[in-house]
Amino acid sequence: MSSILDRFKLDGKTAIVTGAARGLGQGMALALAEAGADIVAVDILPAEDTRRQVEALGRKSVVITANLGDRTSIPALIATAKKSFESLDILVNCAGIIRRAEFENFPEKDWDDVMGINIDAVFFLSQAFVRERLARHAPGKIINIASMLSFQGGIRVPSYTASKSAVQGLTRLIASEMGGKGISCNAIAPGYMATDNTAPLRADPDRSASILARIPAGRWGTPDDLKGAVVFLASSASDYVNGYTVAVDGGWLAR
Repeated sequence: MSSILDRFKLDGKTAIVTGAARGLGQGMALALAEAGADIVAVDILPAEDTRRQVEALGRKSVVITANLGDRTSIPALIATAKKSFESLDILVNCAGIIRRAEFENFPEKDWDDVMGINIDAVFFLSQAFVRERLARHAPGKIINIASMLSFQGGIRVPSYTASKSAVQGLTRLIASEMGGKGISCNAIAPGYMATDNTAPLRADPDRSASILARIPAGRWGTPDDLKGAVVFLASSASDYVNGYTVAVDGGWLAR
C-alpha cells in the first residue's frame, strides 16, 4: 500500500516551465525536478544554469529559448518539447514582466508588452498544451502564476494588475471546461518575493518597510517558498483541487 508521500512524486513526468532562467521560475523548475520530473526550461534569457542544476538532480532537461510575447513562437515550442520528451504532463506558466507608471501617463507600449507576456502567452500556451493532452487522451496539470494583484488593485502597475486578475479568471475558466477531461488548472499567487520584479520596491526604504510591516511572516518571500505549492499542484496529491488560486504570501492577504 502506497503512502500519501508517494502521491507527491513526479517520477516519469515532464514539466514545461516558462520564465525558468531565474527567480521564481527557476525555483519551481528545480522543485519539480527534486520531486522526479524532467524539465523543459523556457525563457527568452539564457537558462543553461537551470538545465545544469536540473541535471545535477539526476533529471533530464532541455532549454528552449522563446519570446513568449510573440504568440507565433508557441507551436514551435510545443513541437520542440515533444521531440525531446514522449509526454508533456505539466505546464507552469511563470514568465511575466512588469512596468510601472502613473495610470494617467501609462504608455500604450507598456500595456501591450505586459499583457502579451502575462496573459496572452498564458492563454495560447495553455491552449496548445491542452490540445496536445487531448490528442493523446492523457491527463495534464496546468499551474498559472497569479499575484497579490489578482486580489488587489495596487498602484502604478495597471497592466500588471489587469493581467494578473485575468490569469485568475482564466484559471477558473480552464478548470471549468477541462476538469471533466482530466486536465486540472490551478494558480499560485506569490506574495512579495525577493525577485527582480520587486527590486525597485526593496530599494525604496519607506516602501519596503511598509510592505514588511503588513506581512505577518515579517520577511520577503523567496523562490524556495513556492516549492511545496508547485509540487502539490503538479502531483496526484491535488487531483481534486481545480480552479483554485493558492496564496503563498506569508499572510499578506490575511491582514
